[in-house]
Amino acid sequence: MVKIQFLRAFVVLSFLGLLSSIGVFASPPSPSKRSQSDRDISAIGHRKIDHGPNYWSAQQESELGRQLDEEVERHGRLVHDAAITDYVQRLAQDLARNSDTQMRIQVGLINNEEVYALTQPGGYQYITRGLVLRLEGEGELAALLARGVAHTALDSAMKEMFWNPVASLPNHLVVNGLDSIPRSTPIFVKQDDELNADYFGVQYLYKTGYDPECFLTLIPRVWDSGQGSGKKVSVIFRGFPSVTERLRALNKEISEILPKRDDAIVSTPEFAVFKGRVRDLIPEAAPKPPGKGE
Repeated sequence: MVKIQFLRAFVVLSFLGLLSSIGVFASPPSPSKRSQSDRDISAIGHRKIDHGPNYWSAQQESELGRQLDEEVERHGRLVHDAAITDYVQRLAQDLARNSDTQMRIQVGLINNEEVYALTQPGGYQYITRGLVLRLEGEGELAALLARGVAHTALDSAMKEMFWNPVASLPNHLVVNGLDSIPRSTPIFVKQDDELNADYFGVQYLYKTGYDPECFLTLIPRVWDSGQGSGKKVSVIFRGFPSVTERLRALNKEISEILPKRDDAIVSTPEFAVFKGRVRDLIPEAAPKPPGKGE
């Protein structure tokens, strides 16, 4: 799994500067109730779903995301196959146009066999080769990216960075759920973030033209691998609601606010080509951890 210790010095210094200027830590929010606008899919793009504190400007967040992206670029084994990256980026932009985010979404594919995704500040998302190979259609890929778009619209990354003690800052950059979360993060906060990402992500998926059922097949395909199997559940899943709870909430949302239609997209021939090209990538050797002074 891609290590993010190389971000330690940069993130800590950045946040020490911010926190010293503010002087306080924000308190984690209580689980929010759904407003009428939250339920109104016709209001997508004309509503603000981020209701928590955020002391960063959009420009500051974008700059932080850009600098972190440079570190991922240097250490993260990103794929630079134009056919692969253009396809994913085009899909991400379609979802962003049908969302509440004001950030430009940028997606990178990490040549890694692990199954996880990252969402960082400033609209940056990362997915792994191992995760792509687990997916069964373009609708599932779109659902995964839609969760990341929702996290960006909700400003999940910035809030999680702000709520945590400075000691945990280097470990909290992942908020899209398949990598470890900081042990100091209040679990109910993480669970609320993830339920919100499901809630708004499935709306974005629907508005972009995909079958929301793809969201329901994605959740157990990816997240159920560590639950209900008798295996030790890692910290990854301790920060998440159960698969059963998430599916129950999604089914309720789909039945109540997403009208049925006959022309919804489940997959496309382009996805089959994309997945085949990803499968043919030669997995890169894991980089050596940086030494002292790096």
